[in-house]
Order: sequence, then structure tokens, then C-alpha cells
Amino acid sequence: MAYSEAKVLIGGLVHIPIVIGIFWLIDRRIGKRFLTEKLAKENKAKAKSGAAAKAKEEAPENAIAQKATSKENLAKKAHPVVPVNTYKPRTPFLGTVLENYSLLKDGAIGRVNHITFDLSGGDPQLKYVEGQSIGIIPEGEDAKGKPHKIRLYSIASTRHGDNMAGSTVSLCVRQLQYEKDGETINGVCSSYLCDIAPGAKIKITGPVGKEMLLPEDENANIIMLATGTGIAPMRAYLRRMFEPKEKEKNNWNFKGKAWLFMGAPKTANLLYDADFEHYKSQFPDNFRYTKAISREQNNIKGGRMYIQDRVLEHADEIFSLIEDPKTYIYLCGLKGMEPGIDEALISAASAKGLDWIELRSKLKKAKRWNVETY
Repeated sequence: MAYSEAKVLIGGLVHIPIVIGIFWLIDRRIGKRFLTEKLAKENKAKAKSGAAAKAKEEAPENAIAQKATSKENLAKKAHPVVPVNTYKPRTPFLGTVLENYSLLKDGAIGRVNHITFDLSGGDPQLKYVEGQSIGIIPEGEDAKGKPHKIRLYSIASTRHGDNMAGSTVSLCVRQLQYEKDGETINGVCSSYLCDIAPGAKIKITGPVGKEMLLPEDENANIIMLATGTGIAPMRAYLRRMFEPKEKEKNNWNFKGKAWLFMGAPKTANLLYDADFEHYKSQFPDNFRYTKAISREQNNIKGGRMYIQDRVLEHADEIFSLIEDPKTYIYLCGLKGMEPGIDEALISAASAKGLDWIELRSKLKKAKRWNVETY
């Protein structure tokens, strides 16, 4: 269709008001946005000025808060990084057995060995700290023809190892034995470890665990409750605290109080007993060692003496220590020990008008109640 010049001109004139209106709306929105940004900047400047004035008025309080925050940040930075899963089950580290010997004396029940592995040559090096565990993958296959699964064991040595060279790790292993249908069944991995000979290669994973770590505070009080091979992490703690070479090597000098409650069926079953007696004689102001020997000692009721009976005997002293925020409790051993410990502490707490379960929950949240049972 053709249009005359007059019609085109008229059509263009008709659209002029519309175009002007569009430009007016755009200009108005831009102006409004500019005004909004200007007001926002002014309000921000006022708020900053007000905050500065308020900060000046509250300078003493802010100074204290900033000081506390700085100390907290410093403490966080000072805490060492805890290594975890350097070696995983699919890619274990192949360590070498250095030594394997019995920890029991004549007349003891069962079989418990101290086993040390060489960690040198690892890339990366397998590092750990006291209170952690490593995994062991035993050789062979299970009944279904599959490789044996990993077993975890608490580490019994300090981060420097028994040889202080930082390239070994030690375990305290009890051979698991139980009766089934009149037959004695031996634990797969525990038997493998107790029988392994020096020079043998072994698959190691880890380290794992952050539950049982020692506090960084040199003035902390450490209460340790252990039965059987649950002594493993406690041995590591005590070596770190009291071994002369450890004290020389560590940038950490324990000044608090350590108290070990150790449970065993017979005196011959007390693990690392000579070491602990030595620490007791050398550091009488810092270390107490209380034993519960079930088949040789009697509790106040005339029954067998268990670790919970010793806890009940010393309940007042234990609670006096627990009232100190620098006191940390560590419990390691068979899971069956937990109810007895709780029962003893419930009774002791009740005598003081306290609810032990509620108190235990608070201690756990504060990382002052640490449990590793199996």
C-alpha cells in the first residue's frame, strides 16, 4: 500500500508526544535512582559517624572484647592441625613390623602384645597425635572370599614414637577369643597382629579420630579411666607428660594433675604398670595411679573391685576436680564399663545435689568428657 508525504508527516507528528513521554519517564526514573543513592550514601555516612561516636563512648568495653577475641584467635592458630585419613583403605601405607612382644606377666589371663611399626618412607609421611587411632587391614580373605575389612586400634605411642624419631607407631592389642557352640573362636585381626613377626609388611590406614585429643593447656587436669587395652591412649598421654625425652622435645610442659584409674582382672594383667609406677615416684605432685584389680581386691560391699568402685571411693575428690574448668576426663575400654562409671557418678553427684546426666552433657559439649569404648 502506498502513502502520501502528507499522511507520513501527519503520522510522524502524532508519535512525537509518545516519544517525549517515554523520555520523560526514563529521565524521572534516573533522577529518582540518583536521589535514592544519594540518600543512601548520606545515611551510611551518618551511621558510620554514629558508630564511631558510640565506639568512643564504649572504648573500655570494646577494648576488653577485642582483647578477648584476639586471645581466642591466637589460641585457635596455636592449636596444631590434626592429621586425618592420610592413608585410606583403598590406598593403605605399607609399614614394617619392628617389634612385637607380650605385655603380660606370668599367671595373666589372655594375650596382650605391644606392637611397633616403622612408618618411614611414606609419601606423604603418616603423622598422628596422641589420642588418635590407625586402621589395620589383615592379610587374607573372609568366609565370602573378600579381603578382610579394616579394624581400628587406639595408638599407644606419642607423635614422636617410642624411639623418639617421629617415624614409628605402636599399638596395644589383646587377642580376641570367645566361645561359640563349644568352639574357641579367635579374632581375625587381633590374632593376626599378635602373631605377626618383626620384618613383616602390614597395611596401615589413618590416622582417624578427634574425640580423645589432649587439651593444649599445660595446666589442665587429666582424669583417665581405662580397662584392658583401653590404656593405649592413656599411655600416650602419660609419656607425653612425663617422659624426660618427650618433655625435652615438646614445646609443651605439663604442669597440671594427671590421675589414672586402671582396671584389670589380675595384677599380671596390668599393662605398662612399671612405667606408671615410675612416673608416680618421679612426679608425685602431678600424677596419681589408682588400680582396680577385680579378682584380687574387694570393694566396700565385699564383691569384686571394679573401676567404678574406685571412682565411687574417690567421688568427692573427682567432683572437686570436675568443678575446675581446666579438668578433662577420658574414658577408654570395653563399652560395658560405661554404665558402671555412670552409676558411680550418679550416686556421687546426687550426694552433692547435682544431676550427673545433665552435668555430663555439659562436660561433653565443653569437650571435657571424652569417651572411646568398643
